[in-house]
Amino acid sequence: MAILSDKTILKRLKDQELIIDPFSTSQLQSASVDLRLANHFLTVDENAVPLITIDKPADYKEFRKDIIIMPPQSFVLGSTLECISLPNNMTAFVEGRSSIGRLGLLIQNAGWVDPGFEGHITLELYNANRVPIELRAGRRICQLVLATLDQETTPYMGKYCCQNKATESRVYLDEKTEVLNLRYNQKFKEFD
Repeated sequence: MAILSDKTILKRLKDQELIIDPFSTSQLQSASVDLRLANHFLTVDENAVPLITIDKPADYKEFRKDIIIMPPQSFVLGSTLECISLPNNMTAFVEGRSSIGRLGLLIQNAGWVDPGFEGHITLELYNANRVPIELRAGRRICQLVLATLDQETTPYMGKYCCQNKATESRVYLDEKTEVLNLRYNQKFKEFD
């Protein structure tokens, strides 16, 4: 795996092997691309249920604002303004920008973008401060580090493919743990 340089990123964008839309060269760093915050957000509706479980969909409140004030120690889902499309031989890592982290805003996302992914990246934002923090749509909030694989792979077609805004957790769509355990145990019985 090799991390892409700014020159390679520009070439891949020019050749349309990689798509980041909208894109400005001012977002380009030496080995990453800064991504901006969109104006679509989700928060868990704390009044809807007394407990969140991973086996059922959570209830969310959805809103669009150009400026939001995140209360202290609060959590919100946002998304990137940019839509990305990765080829089947490229993966990406999403990292919070250091300047943003130093203000106490944590980008708590899984951090991994699979080959073949298309869509806007959902960002899990957490205000670690004891004071509110203001977020503005259009501000650079995270960076995308791109890497090539040793060979092409099957493109990502999972539950978050083609998302066009902040997307709620879909963990409840995962295979049930019991089914996975059964498959795991059957697989290793073959060797007994």
